[in-house]
Amino acid sequence: MMTRKAMINICCVATTPSKYPPPPPLTLTPRQSLESAAIYGVIESAADIIERWNTETNTFAKVTSMFYENKQEAMVFIERVKDLQKTMDVLVSEDPNSERLLRAHKLMQIAMKRLQKEFYQILSMNRAYLDPESVSTRSSLTSARSSYSDFPEDVEDLDTIVELEEVSSNVMTDLRSIAECMIGSGYAKECLSIYKSIRKSIIDEGIYRLEVEKTSTGKVKKMSREVMELKIRSWLKAVKVSMETLFKGEKILCDHVFESSDAIRESCFSDISRDGALLLFGFPEIIATKTCKKHSPPEKLFRLLDMYTAIAGNWQAIESIFSFDSISVVRSLALKSLISLSESIRSLLVEFESGIQNDSSKMVVPGGGVHPLTISVMDHLSLLADYSNVLVDILAGSPPPDRSLLPESYFNVSESDDSPSSELTIRFAWLILVLLCKIDRKSIHYKDFSVQYLFLTNNLQHVVSRARSSNLKNLLGEDWITRHFAKMRQFAGSYKRLAWGPVVSSLPENRTVEMTPEEVKERFEKFSESFENAYAKHSVCVVADPNLRDEIKVSIARKLVPIYREFYNTRGSVILAGAGGARNLSSVVRFTPEDIENYLSDMFTEKGSSGNSSASSPSSCRSGQSMS
Repeated sequence: MMTRKAMINICCVATTPSKYPPPPPLTLTPRQSLESAAIYGVIESAADIIERWNTETNTFAKVTSMFYENKQEAMVFIERVKDLQKTMDVLVSEDPNSERLLRAHKLMQIAMKRLQKEFYQILSMNRAYLDPESVSTRSSLTSARSSYSDFPEDVEDLDTIVELEEVSSNVMTDLRSIAECMIGSGYAKECLSIYKSIRKSIIDEGIYRLEVEKTSTGKVKKMSREVMELKIRSWLKAVKVSMETLFKGEKILCDHVFESSDAIRESCFSDISRDGALLLFGFPEIIATKTCKKHSPPEKLFRLLDMYTAIAGNWQAIESIFSFDSISVVRSLALKSLISLSESIRSLLVEFESGIQNDSSKMVVPGGGVHPLTISVMDHLSLLADYSNVLVDILAGSPPPDRSLLPESYFNVSESDDSPSSELTIRFAWLILVLLCKIDRKSIHYKDFSVQYLFLTNNLQHVVSRARSSNLKNLLGEDWITRHFAKMRQFAGSYKRLAWGPVVSSLPENRTVEMTPEEVKERFEKFSESFENAYAKHSVCVVADPNLRDEIKVSIARKLVPIYREFYNTRGSVILAGAGGARNLSSVVRFTPEDIENYLSDMFTEKGSSGNSSASSPSSCRSGQSMS
């Protein structure tokens, strides 16, 4: 028998005031109880609105949407169906074969057919308000507006946001109302079938538009470097959009519509997103597998780092969005891709170091300039430094270089600091040390010792400059920069001493000692010959950095020109006073101090890079200036 509480509930439902006409009054027979009257009233009240929207008997109902035409009546429809379901539950327990239960069941079938139609129409007709980007954006803007009272400042933007939120919220509420009603009435399967078919197509379409497609190791092996580069770039964009909008928005919508059932929410989102997510997160592993092979282009390292960063940077979102056990395969695949990428990156770093050590190029850079190996290695290290945050994780557990191999004069290493960041610093310092040792060995290809030092100066200057202007500075520290800048200055000083010291030495140390005309003449000739030899040898030398170039030129000029000017001014008159006079002077004294300055100012630039580079050689210079 029906409990008193259930009877009271049904009576209350049946007599709830409404703008719609109540069921017709009943003439109760002695055999009819109050319970039967209440059940009859619920069934007939539901029948009235259900038949009005019966797609089989009403042409208007067949071509229109109840929720669009009359939202208030749609909500009444939902409530009447819920009441009908409660009544059916009571009738089943009382008399499973009653005619009233049969009538109620037929009405429920009509109602469910109507709600399926409404559910499908709302999902189909409101894609603009239900696409993942709109849903996720709405969620973000709502959160931001609740956090900042003055967001946004533009009134028109605020109106647009409010309108978007209102429409989207109403549509999502309607879907949830229908879903709860259908699920509560035992039609969860039909509801989910409609939802999954429409929403999965949106996810699949989104993945397709993001140019993520199914691939295989075989296909990847046949790809050219250019095609693979495009594929990786498309994938990086796809991960960003997928995690910020596509999957995030779909999860928000699914959680809202099926809020009443955790199991249904899990099943629904898993079925909708699984294929697209597996396609997305399976791509990096395939790329990483191909890159493990030897002699991969160094540039590939940065693409793998980009992919690792994309997954690692979205890991919290991946765990949140794909949190259900039924879709744990997505988390597992994303983690597997991270591991594969890590292994390939570590392999490429080992190969990168070996490439420096095994570089056998005997190329002699003209003029002692910066070696291509220095440029290439520092370019890569500067870029690698930008990935220091993920490299700490990638290299964790991988043995770092032996600290004892790093000379204290090169890098001050604390034995007690074994933190991951410290180990990463040691790895970078070690790679640069490997480069500098290789450059040091390459310097012996220059026969002139002074050019060897200029070569070391140029290359160390490039190393320091790149380190100072990149994130390497934060990794290596200011002390490392200062030490190597000082070392570069030492190399430059050695070059100047070996290259131009003999020119300075060709002039007398004590310029106050009396000298015979023959001695003066001999000194001028010795200086001219020494300067011509030095200029001929070093005019082809280059200093790539303009500041260093000016510094070296000024330093040489300050050392040489004042001494020569004093000698020229004090001893030139001796030649002038001798036999032959001015004619003899021009044959003995081939350079004025200004000539020396001009020639030095033209030094260390690549031919054609300076306006003065076309100047004549010193041996062809004939000064016609008079003595002061």
